[in-house]
Amino acid sequence: MILMGVVNLTPDSFRPETRAMSLEAARARIADLVARGCSIIDFGAVSTRPGAVDVPVEEEWRRLEPVLRDARMMGIPSAPTETNSSLPAISIDTTSSEIVRRVERLVGRFLVNDISAGEDDPAMLETVAELGLPYVAMHKRGNPRSMDALTDYPQGIVKAVDEYFEGFAAKAEALGIKDWILDPGFGFAKTAEQNWELLENLPALRHFGRPILVGVADKRFTHTPNPFGSCQNAEQLAAERRADILRIH
Repeated sequence: MILMGVVNLTPDSFRPETRAMSLEAARARIADLVARGCSIIDFGAVSTRPGAVDVPVEEEWRRLEPVLRDARMMGIPSAPTETNSSLPAISIDTTSSEIVRRVERLVGRFLVNDISAGEDDPAMLETVAELGLPYVAMHKRGNPRSMDALTDYPQGIVKAVDEYFEGFAAKAEALGIKDWILDPGFGFAKTAEQNWELLENLPALRHFGRPILVGVADKRFTHTPNPFGSCQNAEQLAAERRADILRIH
């Protein structure tokens, strides 16, 4: 299983200890994640925690650009070391096609990690297809201010997520996006019970033939006291259910 480590370049991400608000802090964070075995570093400059506000593109870029320039100087490799993996070592957590274009001009090929699966920016999927970039599509509903009220899935959470990716797969095929990764969206528009049910039934999403990314670290359903289990329990279950990429903090 490939490990993706998170570098939050935000002042308001869910866990203060994951924030890296200076080049020195970002360097230390990257070094720690690499030492822990992460071969993909996921940079995010916009918080998506519940209640988070939108950030203008220019502010997102102001946070990202110096760290990405510095990361290149640090010698982060162009691809992870895991055998038979062609994924880039740099991932950018963004919903903006303009940010995707700017990052591609700066660092070349990278992994686009889009929590909206192209829904927040109508130009995103066409941009990814045009640039030929690998892409993470995540399931969610609404935005950080509304998602907690959008957890009603009459057909059940597993069926709902499956149908969502049926639709996304059709869009990706029509646009020529070949290299995409499926993220079920743990913690986004889902109750604690729904998150654990979805994690338990991860193999139900295998029929898409896509790598599955699981991000359960520092989410409310694993971080706060609950009757289901801890972050460690969730990550162990993800490994047992054969997740391909584990996003860690």
